[in-house]
Amino acid sequence: MKKQSKALIFIAAVFVFVIYCYIAIIYFLYPINYKNEIIVYSNEYNLQKELVASLINAESGFNTNAVSNRGAKGLMQLMPKTAKWIAEQLGIEYSEEKLFDAEYNISFGTFYLRYLTNKFEDTTVILCAYNAGEGVVSNWLNDSEYSIDGKTLKKIPYQSTRAYVKKIFDGIKIYTKKLK
Repeated sequence: MKKQSKALIFIAAVFVFVIYCYIAIIYFLYPINYKNEIIVYSNEYNLQKELVASLINAESGFNTNAVSNRGAKGLMQLMPKTAKWIAEQLGIEYSEEKLFDAEYNISFGTFYLRYLTNKFEDTTVILCAYNAGEGVVSNWLNDSEYSIDGKTLKKIPYQSTRAYVKKIFDGIKIYTKKLK
């Protein structure tokens, strides 16, 4: 009887440890900062807040000072040229330095995400365009090797973009719980 009790205690301890590790991993791999800004600008541009949070996590890991090797900046990793275009569309002053400001960056990034959503209907295609560029994705959609209907992708040619899209879709599931 004592062996069974010890075994049950051991199993329960392992179970608690596994749950604790899972929660810790979720906490560290899927942070949530700038929640108010995400909600405000997701609502303003009629975007799913979980998608925006997951995209920020995939792009910068919520690091406002992130700079990619290609020069994309801030939380939503905006290229300065794209950000300048967004500022013109919004009729506001452009500041490359402000790309490191969370609210400025999220407002621009969500504007751009809405622009891509209006241009491309499919979420996978939208995310591919955010990552690889809208011109590249338009070419994919016009290539029968990658798209049957010119609106959706049957295959994403870039491995890094495939991984990026998967990471965002996985993150949406987590952020759905975190943003309740």
